Amino acid sequence: MIIIGIAGGTGSGKTTVVKSIVESLKADEVAILPLDSYYKDSSHVPVEERQNINFDHPNAFDWKLLSEHVEMLREGKAIEQPIYSYLTCTRQAETVHVEPRKVVIIEGILALSDKRLCRQMDLKIFVDADPDERLIRVIQRDVMERGRTAEAVMDRYVKVLKPMHLEFIEPAKRYADLIVPQGGHNRKAIEILKMYIEKIVGR
Repeated sequence: MIIIGIAGGTGSGKTTVVKSIVESLKADEVAILPLDSYYKDSSHVPVEERQNINFDHPNAFDWKLLSEHVEMLREGKAIEQPIYSYLTCTRQAETVHVEPRKVVIIEGILALSDKRLCRQMDLKIFVDADPDERLIRVIQRDVMERGRTAEAVMDRYVKVLKPMHLEFIEPAKRYADLIVPQGGHNRKAIEILKMYIEKIVGR
């Protein structure tokens, strides 16, 4: 089993990189653990205060549970991955059953920001992209998929995304074994990454 961590700023192209890896493997060879699934449950927080939760800060995540799940998968045990609702900021009663696979991918903006979790990884990847390009992608995504106005997205970018990126996400780059510049557009880097993984898997 190879456990891979893929981090990078919002809109950097992490999803494209993950998708490329998944497409190069058989369905029963890979499991994905989205970091977003491991946000702390906020059901104890008054509803009116939940909108103030900073989802880009390391304290928003349940690192202990994620590390336990990674260890279980390493030991050949299945896990019940949480389902998190952004609408209510709570963990749902339902879970996603995840079986151990040859390749386990932990993907999220802060995937390389927890020391214990990093020690559990066999390969750490940071997907890098120009800040302007990331902002454009964030605006496009949030306007089209989440119904936000461009002004609201840019306001959040300046007040939350950019400061959190500089304080927590960017510094994690130094822990990466491989940095993929130009994000999901870097086909050569992605191909090299896929070749490495396929070698480990035993292709």
